[in-house]
Amino acid sequence: MSGLVALCMFTALALALGYANKARCTGPLFDEWGRSEPAYQERAYGDVCYSDIQNLWIGRDIDRHVFPYVHGGIEPDGTLYGGVVEYPVLTGVLIWVGALFADTDAGFLASSALLMAPFGLAVAWWLGRLSGWRALLWALSPPLVLYAFHNWDLPVVACAVAAVFVVHRWTSASLRRRATAAAVLLGLGFALKLYPALFVLPLALYVLTEGRDERRFDVRGALQVVGAAVGTAVLANVPFMLAGFGGWLASFDFQSRRQVDISTNSIWYWGFRHWTEYEGFQSAMGVVSPLLMLLSFAVACAVGWLRYERTGTYPWIQVSAAMLCGFLLLHKVHSPQYTLWLLPFFVLVAVRWGWIVAYLVADLAMGISIFRWFYLNMAGEPNGIHDGFTSQALMIGVWGRAALLVGLFVAFLAARSTVDDFGPVRSAFRLRSESPAR
Repeated sequence: MSGLVALCMFTALALALGYANKARCTGPLFDEWGRSEPAYQERAYGDVCYSDIQNLWIGRDIDRHVFPYVHGGIEPDGTLYGGVVEYPVLTGVLIWVGALFADTDAGFLASSALLMAPFGLAVAWWLGRLSGWRALLWALSPPLVLYAFHNWDLPVVACAVAAVFVVHRWTSASLRRRATAAAVLLGLGFALKLYPALFVLPLALYVLTEGRDERRFDVRGALQVVGAAVGTAVLANVPFMLAGFGGWLASFDFQSRRQVDISTNSIWYWGFRHWTEYEGFQSAMGVVSPLLMLLSFAVACAVGWLRYERTGTYPWIQVSAAMLCGFLLLHKVHSPQYTLWLLPFFVLVAVRWGWIVAYLVADLAMGISIFRWFYLNMAGEPNGIHDGFTSQALMIGVWGRAALLVGLFVAFLAARSTVDDFGPVRSAFRLRSESPAR
């Protein structure tokens, strides 16, 4: 118990530091729209305190407290209006709630941080119960300080981690019941930020194999998992579809139109910067990127099956981690805060420490230098690879992280999960005696 409390205290400290870092961009003055002054954009990039939360206060009718999706849509040029935001529906509601009592971007940042901080603490608690002291990787890592309040990602990370917790620590229920509850959580995660949907297939394969008897696989249990996830996602979206179909569809339309450009920060932009102005390249990326992602998912699931045939257990957590690596590497967009998605898997899967340290270093280099590079670009100053340390650090971060994602894809699939490790160090993080659950 004391270990869990200490873990949450460390997490609370990291969250406080994360908020303090982002709050450096707020005030001291505000214009008539509640935008921080003076020189908000220059400060956000130059001082490396930018957050999407503060930035999107203006431009999505968030400052006008418009309920999302119902009355909005998308213009022919791709501009969203009428409260529509470019995120799934539950994140849209979360944004609306965070803005209810705010009249400046500073107030919006503060209320959003208060709204999301409990999710960050819950993640720490669940990771502590799952993997013991390794959960310090969540509580004490630089990404939590850098990105906790960069965007609205803590709730979706909480859904993903809670799903693992339910499967492996709800020992009083059957596997099928635990997995179905976890699938509901993953469906809610889809309605927040989409990526937890990746983990439904590995979970279904886990149930298919672990729930079998001597005669057959548990096909019904696997289908129940898929159905619960899909049903939850549909139920979360249907009210918005009925209330304002055009506004609901606009958020998906916005993402489908998104091009590989300076804002995407993916390998596709940095590797093909000089091609991004061509329509043919953008069209090709709309096909190549998703196809390669699907291929990486198929490879991860197939390797997981080979491991199941060798060991008798389908490694659904490791396969989920590898699939996320494929997504992060190959998707058209790679926002800095996506590291928060990967961080719990450093806790849940026993990859070598060298991988973890190297990735955190590369991410830190990218997470700081990208905004300094934006500042140089905005100020019209030289920002090429030969013009200074900022661009060099950025390239180290971008390509170092990309190479590490390839390596981690393999490393995750070969590693063991930590959720069934038991020992004297871990006991300090446990509330009661518990046995490993499959």
